[in-house]
Amino acid sequence: MSVRPDVMTESVVDRPAPKRPYLKGRWMDLGERVRPLQGLLRWRSFQFLAILPNLFLFYFFILAALWGTPVGNRNIMIVFVWILWWFILITLWVPLAGRLWCTMCPIPALGEWLQRLRLVTVRFASKAKGFKNVLFGLNRKWPRALDNIWLQNLLFLTLATFSALLVTRPIVSAFVLGGMIVLALGLALVFRHRVFCRYLCPVSGFLGLYAMTSSVALRSRDWDVCVRCPTKGCMLGSENGWGCPWMVYMGKLDRSNYCGLCFECLKSCPNDNIGLFVRPFGVTETRILHLDEAYKAFIMLVLAAVYSVTLLGPWGTFKDWANVTETGDWRGFLAYAALVWGACLVAFPAMYGLLVKVSQWASRWRGRRVLVPASASANGAGEPDFRTLFLRFSYPLVPLGLLAWIAFSLPLFFVNGSYIVSVLSDPLGWGWDLLGTAHVPWKPLIPEWVPVLQAGVLLGGLAVALRTGWAIAWELWRDPRRARWGLAPMAGLWLMVTVGFLWLFTG
Repeated sequence: MSVRPDVMTESVVDRPAPKRPYLKGRWMDLGERVRPLQGLLRWRSFQFLAILPNLFLFYFFILAALWGTPVGNRNIMIVFVWILWWFILITLWVPLAGRLWCTMCPIPALGEWLQRLRLVTVRFASKAKGFKNVLFGLNRKWPRALDNIWLQNLLFLTLATFSALLVTRPIVSAFVLGGMIVLALGLALVFRHRVFCRYLCPVSGFLGLYAMTSSVALRSRDWDVCVRCPTKGCMLGSENGWGCPWMVYMGKLDRSNYCGLCFECLKSCPNDNIGLFVRPFGVTETRILHLDEAYKAFIMLVLAAVYSVTLLGPWGTFKDWANVTETGDWRGFLAYAALVWGACLVAFPAMYGLLVKVSQWASRWRGRRVLVPASASANGAGEPDFRTLFLRFSYPLVPLGLLAWIAFSLPLFFVNGSYIVSVLSDPLGWGWDLLGTAHVPWKPLIPEWVPVLQAGVLLGGLAVALRTGWAIAWELWRDPRRARWGLAPMAGLWLMVTVGFLWLFTG
């Protein structure tokens, strides 16, 4: 299995660095425009202070789930995590700030602090070979065979299978989130860096995929500076910052999938060569490089439909199958699980692969009638093979899937948002009224506008998918007629998916 191009290895520094086309055009360096922001992100206490309040809230939610009411809409665990936090995460943080949640996530914090034996400061050994920071634990390297997100995909799919329990039963959420803390802590004592976040965390996989669309990205300002840098502080660490906990080398980073926005590279870079950039939404990073990433796009898109049917749809039988602890229908639950896994891993990828084959055939059929310009060959536009088309055309499913998740999240917040006000006064469901809002009645917010908002969001996702799809098709064929013929089957799929979601949400 090949090593990913942005993964930290000894040899990656010696390879030719990639070009930096993203630093041209509509990219804006926030660090240069807003100097206090650059200073804030370089402040050693920044991430610790971002994590600390979330850590207290997180453990309070777990205690509330264990000892509070089991009624989901009266327990702060369910209301704040799966209604408020989820809505903010999917509708604001991911599109506008990518993996900003990873900056402040409390789940890996205990393991990372124990691994470093520091809360804020840096342990640095200047005479050490290779990695300069001093870490506590066995410091094993993650197995090369598992240098992918297949485990992340399967863990997310497993949790999604039990979604009806996870988002309605406080005790289930407590055990899942608590188990993630324990797993992250154990792995931090065995393996170097944040292997839990990079390879296992289901939320990280979700954020990593959709960070490709985000309007914010962390990048090196000048790749040539990275190549000439003798210390490679971003990768190996320095007296000012830790080597990248996500195992990313900034001299080659050109995608946001595996950058957790910890901002250690800003602190450890001796050349002030790392910047936080603002860029157009959804149209900049359009390269899916591996099958595990393509399958993540398939899984997330299908699960958006599954969640919509299970949590919002009128199909009682399907809901009963998913909610097995209430119905006791284990045969129905197994059928439900088989449908979900089969749709994510077999049915949708097979349909997608068939349309990719049609796209390949259509472009070749048209190609026999079109003389490809010499400029196309000069630009390296040969005949793309099936694997190339399969991977490249999977990207438009990313913005399409993200906007589908946003459309799914809108009714969850606007219909159930009034529970937030009442739970603030009675977080454990024990009959408290701390703020005088415990008895605020449930009332949906603008229910008549929710379908309109959902339709607009979905059509926006289709527009981004078509725009990026055309850019990909042009890059693949370099001929407008062949690109149109090659794009047509894929555009039909994206249109079909959008119409399906419109039908689910608006009837």
